[in-house]
Amino acid sequence: MLPFVNLSGDKEQEYFSDGITEDLITDLSKISGLFVIARNSTFTYKGRAAKVKQVVEELGVRYVLEGSIRRANDQVRINAQLVDGITGHHLWAERYDGNMKDVFALQDRITQKIVSALALKLIGSEKEVIAQKGTRNVAAYDAFLKGYGHYLRFTPEDSAKAVGSFKRAIELDPNFGRAYAALSAVYYDATLSSALLGGLGVSWQEALGRSIQYLQKAPKDPLTHSVKSRMYVLRRQHQEAISEMERGLAIDSNDPAGHLHMGYALSMAGRPKEGVEFLKRAMRLDPHSPSRYLANLGVAHFCMGELEEAVGLFEKAMRLNPESAPTWARWIASFYGLLGRDQEARAALEMNRKVWGDRPFNLRVFMYYRPFRERGVADRYAQGLLRAGMPEKLSDYLPAFKENQLNGEEIKKLFFGSTITGIGEDGQPWRMDRQKDGEFTYRGSGSTASDNGKSRIEADLLCSQYQKGFGGVEFCGTVFRYPAGTSEGKDEYFWCSDFGFSTFSLVK
Repeated sequence: MLPFVNLSGDKEQEYFSDGITEDLITDLSKISGLFVIARNSTFTYKGRAAKVKQVVEELGVRYVLEGSIRRANDQVRINAQLVDGITGHHLWAERYDGNMKDVFALQDRITQKIVSALALKLIGSEKEVIAQKGTRNVAAYDAFLKGYGHYLRFTPEDSAKAVGSFKRAIELDPNFGRAYAALSAVYYDATLSSALLGGLGVSWQEALGRSIQYLQKAPKDPLTHSVKSRMYVLRRQHQEAISEMERGLAIDSNDPAGHLHMGYALSMAGRPKEGVEFLKRAMRLDPHSPSRYLANLGVAHFCMGELEEAVGLFEKAMRLNPESAPTWARWIASFYGLLGRDQEARAALEMNRKVWGDRPFNLRVFMYYRPFRERGVADRYAQGLLRAGMPEKLSDYLPAFKENQLNGEEIKKLFFGSTITGIGEDGQPWRMDRQKDGEFTYRGSGSTASDNGKSRIEADLLCSQYQKGFGGVEFCGTVFRYPAGTSEGKDEYFWCSDFGFSTFSLVK
């Protein structure tokens, strides 16, 4: 589907025509009988006089939907036509006129016409899922469209504008689930980029806290499942991460981001060959913006032990998207180190240091963000970083592997009704007195220098909620035994949670 042309005579209405296009792509993507190219690739044709034959050849599709939108005050006119790219014939072409309050019905009529023209049969609940917009409030929907256009640009300025628009949508309709999901995604993406954090004007902790907070109000949406999956991976809950993406792809099997996150989750879970298939599918759905898929393919090939292939994929991704090169540099620093390309490895590591922000730059922190399920793969990656110039030794990183994990009963027996002391990811000491019922008193440094809260066990997770710290949201994590213990010979443990990691010991 090509971007609908804005004929409103007002550049400020561009977000509306783009948003309607995006929504129609999303609706059509949910139909299992269709293969729908993603927005990122179709929007590369915006403003270009591309012929339909050229489009179908470049994207590898049979049909092209194109059209225009004219909006004047509350009146909307949508012209749409479906073209057979092989024959050049129009399967249908119609004009749809209505008031803004009719915009949902207009979109539904276009979608239904495409289904009818292509003789598609909707299965299961597809008809109901397609009709769901998340709100019947037109003003809230309009604000959401404006925000989503900004969100998809992934710049600091646009992320800030996206947050403002999504919050406006929620003010207009407090039950608008898609707006909550989008807010959660904006803030979570910012936790992975210091530049986006700067645009939002929040700390890493604040961004993650807000992401979790909004996630709790988000519906079953591909964005929701993607954020949850990425959180599960960092907790080392690999199967749960995969299950989330299965749910997301069941809603939208044409979502390239869903295939991307599934590919990554499978790679981290020790199933990279399966991951490759999802990543190739993602690239097929979004062929004009391949860099992030290439980088994740590089990760999968590294997990399979195919180092030269991994390096080649990352180098190609960095050439195509130089702006992301500093973020990806930590991966390729390890690969270069393993290949003996020492000078390039050190240069890549230094490139990453410049965008890392004020968080500790060490092997423990780095390995927390590389949640490999298999010890051999993790050791290999860490060894590459050491050869690239990281000053620690291999045994310094925390071995968050299944054989070291505590179950729920062990966590409760050891840490409820006990006092523990530890060191946070920031290197600062802390102390916690926890009662048998989970109530605790915390003493540390920084924003959570003094706090109270409550913990609970959920399956094999330790979940905690502070009264003031971490945005006041409950967050969970997996607990592991550190086999080497402390330098004083004490038993040592560590927690991989949504907010990073910390090491601790029992006070005897």
